[in-house]
Amino acid sequence: MGKKVVCLAASTLLIFSAFPAKSSADAPDIHFDSTIVDSHIDTYMHALDEKTWLPETDIGKETSFDFDIPKAQAGGLDVPYMAAYTPGYYENTPRSISETLAKINALYWTEDNNPDDLTVTSSYDDIMQAVQDDKIAAVPTIEGGYSMEEENAIELLHQYDDLGVKALGFTWNTSNALGEGADRVYNDPEETPSEGGLTELGEEVAKEMNELGMMIDVSHMARTTFWDVIEASEDPIIASHSGVKELRDHQRNLTDEQMEALADNGGVLGIVFYPVFLTEDTEGYVDDVVDHIDYAVDVMGVDHVALGSDFDGAAMPADLQDASELSKITEELENRNYSEENIEKILGQNHLRVMEEVDQEKEAVDTGLSLTPSIEMGGKVGDNTPVLEAEVEGETADESSYNAIVDGIEYEPEFDAETSTVSLEVDEPLKERFHVVTFEAETESGETERETTIFYVDASVDNMQTLVEHFEEEGEFENGQTAQTLDRHLTAVGHYEDQGAKEKASQHMKGLKDMLDHQHEQVLITEHAYSVLTNEADVLIDEWP
Repeated sequence: MGKKVVCLAASTLLIFSAFPAKSSADAPDIHFDSTIVDSHIDTYMHALDEKTWLPETDIGKETSFDFDIPKAQAGGLDVPYMAAYTPGYYENTPRSISETLAKINALYWTEDNNPDDLTVTSSYDDIMQAVQDDKIAAVPTIEGGYSMEEENAIELLHQYDDLGVKALGFTWNTSNALGEGADRVYNDPEETPSEGGLTELGEEVAKEMNELGMMIDVSHMARTTFWDVIEASEDPIIASHSGVKELRDHQRNLTDEQMEALADNGGVLGIVFYPVFLTEDTEGYVDDVVDHIDYAVDVMGVDHVALGSDFDGAAMPADLQDASELSKITEELENRNYSEENIEKILGQNHLRVMEEVDQEKEAVDTGLSLTPSIEMGGKVGDNTPVLEAEVEGETADESSYNAIVDGIEYEPEFDAETSTVSLEVDEPLKERFHVVTFEAETESGETERETTIFYVDASVDNMQTLVEHFEEEGEFENGQTAQTLDRHLTAVGHYEDQGAKEKASQHMKGLKDMLDHQHEQVLITEHAYSVLTNEADVLIDEWP
């Protein structure tokens, strides 16, 4: 009996040695030979100056963040979806626009600073070219459509498309003009309950995104909104960073029915790494991430499951702290006997398939006309009532077709034939830092040319005085005395600044902040005006010694 057992064991070993199974030792090869996509990274929540929202940290260098270029290279991450996140600001859509644009601008700033390592991409072909060129293919996305309202949503969506934004999550946790968020409340101080799922405007935006080739992201949506999007969208959709509700009962995770519907839609679920969404364990581990992958694969099929870490937007598992450690996911998939083909799908091919299916053919048409804004991407203007200009060259345009769009609102600009310049004078002062302008014209043959850029409004005492005057006209002060007091104080601050007495200017600006605090406490100024003026004051105080 003993000899027979030994012989059987030996023969079994011979069989397995002739056809060796892959082990975790193969994982590094599979991992780094794959095109790896992560559908949600929140690094720009931390890389901006907290007051100006200008880019502050170059992620081309080693940082303390979960994601930066060196970590991505070490972890084999080829295609990060870089989110422009905003939680929304109560009755302050311009601030949501500004924050969204600030984070998109920061991505382009990163590209400018690291041209050999990273390029901004917004199509399947762009991504494949970047990967071939051994560059990180960064995809701009938006988390939270709080910048969009009835009056600006569609035009602003087109501007986001111009800027390369490829995916839009309609909500963060709170509800807005597009639909219900996961918390099913609005972001007003009372947290008023919401209902109804996708709004009419949200449905219009969803259909327009299908036309533009942008992906709808259902993570953070209420379940009612999810089902409405499933019905409204003809294209595959994504859940960029969610988990499995059956394994962890959390409102941000998807039910089996939702996962099945997402698979039927042709979409993909990016499994989040945030332990709170994965397990009751306070730390969480790679095993927990792959448990959710396993379950989702069983329900949806392997063609619809992918990665969506939430790096820099949430805590990470104890044994997967940043992007440099992504190969641990591959190792665990190998340990659980996933085939090389299926590992490649989960690591990136599933996301890329959806990207390719959603893409709309946007052939570059040589209209013979060019519009060159005087402000480069992320450029500064000193006046909050600026004149925005673009130089017109080439083919003659129909002068009546010139159009200017600022933050999703259309205006009729002026065209100067002598200088071949189209210009728009902004009448109402811009209240926030970042804005987006598009110049558009149609050739006599009917072809449209447009150019879009982000710009930044510098803080200044003059701009603050313009804002005080505007807020008084808009009734945002309880009485005229409030505005007059602020204006007099700003005149004194400006005097010290003109004299080069920056220290005195700073002291008086701090006094102005105290005055604003008092007016706010006494309800002499609206929340909006208080917020805008306080932010302006903070920026100037930081600039002065």
